[in-house]
Amino acid sequence: MLYYKVGDQVTLKKGHPCGENHWEILRTGVDIKLKCMGCERQIWLTRIEFEKRVRKILVEDKWISIVHHKPEDSAE
Repeated sequence: MLYYKVGDQVTLKKGHPCGENHWEILRTGVDIKLKCMGCERQIWLTRIEFEKRVRKILVEDKWISIVHHKPEDSAE
């Protein structure tokens, strides 16, 4: 299970109808609140649905695939 923070920017499997596929996390917990960076529309996804849809995360100006992402606080 990956940990996401408020302010993280991600891409999802499918883009938003406005044409953008860049989202900012506004709230975490059981549900995740996302804001489209194109039209600023906000949506809620369950954490399970979010984890199925998320593909990449922005880390230090580079898009990293979720498969290869390791959070800085991981104790591995």
